[in-house]
Amino acid sequence: MRLLLAFLCFFALARAETVTRGLIFASPGGTELRFDLHRPAQGQPAGLIIWVHGGAWRSGSRADVDLKGLTAYGWAVASVDYRLSPQAKFPAQIHDLKAAIRHLRAQAHTLGLPANRFVIAGSSAGAHLAALVGVSNGHPELEGAVGDDLKTSSDVQAIVSLYGASNLTTILAQSTPHGLSVRRPALDLFLGGQPDAVPELARLASPVFHVDAGDPPLLLMHGDQDPQIPINQSHELAGAYEAAGRPVVFKVAHGSAHGGPAFTSEASLRLIDAFLREHLKP
Repeated sequence: MRLLLAFLCFFALARAETVTRGLIFASPGGTELRFDLHRPAQGQPAGLIIWVHGGAWRSGSRADVDLKGLTAYGWAVASVDYRLSPQAKFPAQIHDLKAAIRHLRAQAHTLGLPANRFVIAGSSAGAHLAALVGVSNGHPELEGAVGDDLKTSSDVQAIVSLYGASNLTTILAQSTPHGLSVRRPALDLFLGGQPDAVPELARLASPVFHVDAGDPPLLLMHGDQDPQIPINQSHELAGAYEAAGRPVVFKVAHGSAHGGPAFTSEASLRLIDAFLREHLKP
């Protein structure tokens, strides 16, 4: 009995986290953008995961943190706001996320974070934004001028994409009827039109067209029964990484649709933790 109680206490301690909510990192156009910082209860974080929520670019909240469980593996997680598409069209979302990274890096010492071990991760539309942020460091149209830390780097050391889009010029042709019913109105809000009506903007918003030999390691996870974002979107990004000679792991969740427990299970958290520790060695 004592052994069992000791194990349960250890397990509860391992699961514990501390959370600081509502910290402001920028105020573009008077809109306050905030982040919540989830930290392991004990010890120095192995690194920081900047989490980008989904919601078809038009909804969602930083309160939705799919990978919060990684705090039990020693990672800090900063779930960040960004302006949604009914309020601001692309590339405002990327400008906001890069501002969050710059702020977190500028404040890393104060927050007790390792400034050289930053990961960006997201699910669905958030995964698309995370991938685009990760492969576009220094891009003049995507860096933006949001926030007060413009001289601080917005680069990241790894990317984790959970069932995200990667090529807005092909996604409609790959989509199911259900996917089209979601994607077309979402793209109108996000881009200000359908991809064929704004082709240059659609390419700018597509991670596959930004991949090069300097990009950080990438982990992709996607369900092969996804009715909203076709799995071919992850295949395309994996192919672009392979062509550029960059490290990429593509994990197919067989039988899984858009999201679900396959992406937040202990097995998936262990996979993500192992990937990050392999590629973010001190």
